[in-house]
Amino acid sequence: MLDNLTTRARRRGDKPQHFKRGVYLLPSLFTVANLFCGYASLIHSTRGDFDTAALFIGVAMVLDMLDGFFARLTDSSTAFGVQLDSLADVVSFGLAPAILAFTWGLWPLRRLGWAAAFIYVAAAALRLARFNIQTTAATDKRYFVGLATPPAAAVIAATVYLYPVGLDDYRAALPALAMVLVPAFLMVSTIRFRSIKAIDMGWRRSYLGLFLAAVGIALVATQPRIALVVMAYVYLTSAFIGLAYSRLRRKPGEQPETPPDRESEDLPLT
Repeated sequence: MLDNLTTRARRRGDKPQHFKRGVYLLPSLFTVANLFCGYASLIHSTRGDFDTAALFIGVAMVLDMLDGFFARLTDSSTAFGVQLDSLADVVSFGLAPAILAFTWGLWPLRRLGWAAAFIYVAAAALRLARFNIQTTAATDKRYFVGLATPPAAAVIAATVYLYPVGLDDYRAALPALAMVLVPAFLMVSTIRFRSIKAIDMGWRRSYLGLFLAAVGIALVATQPRIALVVMAYVYLTSAFIGLAYSRLRRKPGEQPETPPDRESEDLPLT
């Protein structure tokens, strides 16, 4: 009788530990799903299915946000999860967009095309490597220094999704270089980009923010190709608009604010 009670008590005591292990595993499952979407995008890009390849990058962005959200929600932070997320992001937001851009429109440029795609991959890898060695504690969570890899990938994916036919002419492919090189240089730059999570839309004070969110969802649902590309490029140019605004508002003789050395990735603390 006593042995049975002891066995039951041990089983009940094991449940929280098993639950804790499952909590730690959940963000990593989202990261693996993110990695799968990057791999699937590569496969569809090589097959010429640009529509599906761009969509997989978009799904990878959602999964990347979810793994970070659940990691913070459950306080399940591990060094293994951070490294796994970085490796997944190199594939989903570095290699996959570069291959998509090359197979979609840069291939007529031959060596110039694949060189531009490589520059994008290198910029994404350097950005993630900078985050992994980041040791600065004082950071401004309202801003990201440089363009994060998910928004950079969104510029390529949204552009391809808007015009999935592809480019076959050398002259038409030349403007597509900007689609790859501009986000690449912004990723390794020190230009500050506003964190979407830190933007105050008045969610707690009024219904305006909720209404604007509903309008955005309706636009994406009715005109996804146009809405997504507008959102991607608006965020890309938002840093320059904010920089110009801050310089115009700055008083004569006032020193510019030095941005904190913060990595822009919204990586999960898993």
